[in-house]
Amino acid sequence: MAPHPSSALAAPDTGPTGRVDVPDDDRAAEEQATWEGLDGPTVTTSAVGTPQDEDDEHAEPDDGTTDTDEADPAPEPDDEADDDAHTESVPATGPEDDEADDHADPVGASTVPVAPVEPPEGGDPAEADTTTFPAAGRRRRFRVLPRSRWLRRSLAALAAVVLVLAAVATPSLVHALTRRGSDTVPARLAEWGRDHGLGPLVTWAEARQYDLDQPATGGTPAGGIPHATGAVVDHPGGSPAPPPLPAPAGLAPLPGEGQWQTVVATPHGDAVRLTTVRPDAAHTSFLVGVLWLNPTLVRGVLHPGTEDPGGDFPVPPSVDSTEQRTVVSAFSAGFRLQGDSHGGWYLDGKEARPLVPGAASLVIHRDGNADVGAWGSEVRMTPDVVAVRQNLVPLVDHGVVNPTCATGGTAEWGSTVGQAAYINRSAFGVTATGAEIYVGGPALSVCTLGEILRSAGAVRGMELDINPAWVSGAYFHPTGQPRPDAFQLFPDEQVGAQHYLQTSSRDFVSFDLRSLADATGAGTVAPSSQHHGTRHGGSNPSGDKHHP
Repeated sequence: MAPHPSSALAAPDTGPTGRVDVPDDDRAAEEQATWEGLDGPTVTTSAVGTPQDEDDEHAEPDDGTTDTDEADPAPEPDDEADDDAHTESVPATGPEDDEADDHADPVGASTVPVAPVEPPEGGDPAEADTTTFPAAGRRRRFRVLPRSRWLRRSLAALAAVVLVLAAVATPSLVHALTRRGSDTVPARLAEWGRDHGLGPLVTWAEARQYDLDQPATGGTPAGGIPHATGAVVDHPGGSPAPPPLPAPAGLAPLPGEGQWQTVVATPHGDAVRLTTVRPDAAHTSFLVGVLWLNPTLVRGVLHPGTEDPGGDFPVPPSVDSTEQRTVVSAFSAGFRLQGDSHGGWYLDGKEARPLVPGAASLVIHRDGNADVGAWGSEVRMTPDVVAVRQNLVPLVDHGVVNPTCATGGTAEWGSTVGQAAYINRSAFGVTATGAEIYVGGPALSVCTLGEILRSAGAVRGMELDINPAWVSGAYFHPTGQPRPDAFQLFPDEQVGAQHYLQTSSRDFVSFDLRSLADATGAGTVAPSSQHHGTRHGGSNPSGDKHHP
C-alpha cells in the first residue's frame, strides 16, 4: 500500500505513561515550532481561542503534502515509534453510538491526519477509521451526542431550572396548579413560567419539543373519514348547505372528505354543520375539523378567563347552567393577552387590554352576530359592539390568505414555535353571507390553516390559538336542560369538550341558539349516526363524545 501523505510526520518516542519524552529545556521550543509550522504540516485552529498563524488567511489549502522548499522534511519514523503514536479506532456499536460522529471535535479544533487504519479483514473499507493527532499534542476523544438525546437533556435541564425557580416562588406556583378549571398540569406550568419571566425559555422548550415530535408525513387516517358523532336529521328550510371543501391540492378526496354533516338542527333549519379534511398533501394521516355556524340561528358570546384577561365582568368564565340550555359550540379564543397576541380585549364597555389598530379582531355585536377584520379599517368601535378579541394580524382578507403566512416574523405571528411549524392550530372567519367558520386541528402551519379557512368560504379570518394544550373546539346538543351532550371537534383533541362547562383560566367564545324553543329537540340524533359514530381514546369518564 502506498504510504499516506502524512506519514512523513515524525512520531516521538513515548514513555510508559504515553507522554512524549521531551527534555524540559527543549519542550517550549518544540511547542513553539509546532504552532509556527516548523515541525511538520501547519496546524490550523478554530476561532475558539487557540492561536492561529498570521498567514493562515492567505495560505493554500492543505492537500496533505509537505512542501520541501518551505520546510525541512520530518525524519522517517521507525516502525515501533509509529505503532506507539497511533491509536486504532473501531466504530462503536452500542446504543450510545447512534450517530457516526464519535470522532468529531466539539470545539472545531483542526487536527492533522496521520496514517489510516486498515479495515478489518473482509470488512467494509468505509469502516476504516482515521486516527487524528490533536493540535495541542495530546490525544483526546470527544463524543457528540445525537441530536435527539441532546434535546432531551436540554429539556431536562430547563425543567430543573423551572423547579429551582418554583421553589423560590412556591405560593404563586401552588396557586397556578390548584386554581379552578380543567387545564392540564403542563399547560399550567407553562403559563406560570410565562408569568414569571420565563416566556422565552418556555417558547424555546416548546420549539425543542416540536423538533422531537414533529407530525408524521404520509399515510391515511385510521378508518378513513368517519361519520360525525352526534350528526342529526336535517330540517328543511334555513340557509342552504355550503359547497363541499376540496381535498388538499394534488390529492383525490377520500370518501366523505369535505362533505358537510349537520350536528345541530332546529325546526327553522340547520344551526351547526361539520366537515373533516386532511390538513395538506404531506400530513395525510391527520384530520382537521371545520364548523359552520348559521348566524340566523346562533349568537356569539365572549367569555373572560379567570387569569386571562382576569378582572370582573358580567359574563362568567364558563358556560354556566343557564347558557348550557342553549349552547351549541365553544372554542378557545387566542394567544395570551399578556404574551404574544399583540392585541387587546374589550367586553361590555370595559377594556381589559387596549385595542390595537390594525390587529385582527373578532367582534361580537349586540344582536349576537360575529365579524372579523382589521381593527380601525374593516371593523371599529360602534355603539352596538359588545365584545372585541384581538389576536395577531389578519390571516384571510378579501378571500386571500395573508402572503406573509410563511415569512412573517414574531411581530405578525407571535413568539411561538414558528409560523412554519406543523402543529395544532385554530382559526375563525366569516363568509360573504355572514356565516361563521371555525377551523381546528393538528399538523397545521399558518399557511395551511389559512388555506382551509379560505376554502370553507371565509372572506375574512384570523388565527386563534396554537399548541395541543390550548387548541380546542366543541359542539353541543342543547336539550333545554343543563349538562348538554358535548362533542370534540377532531381526533386526539387534548382538551375535553366539557372544559367549557367549567371555570376556564383563559378566555373563549361560545355560540348559543337564539331561542330556547329551538333548543328543545335540537340534538335529535339521526339513526344513521348511531351506527357510524365512533369514540376515540378508549374510556371517557369526562362524558365527552369525540368527533370523528
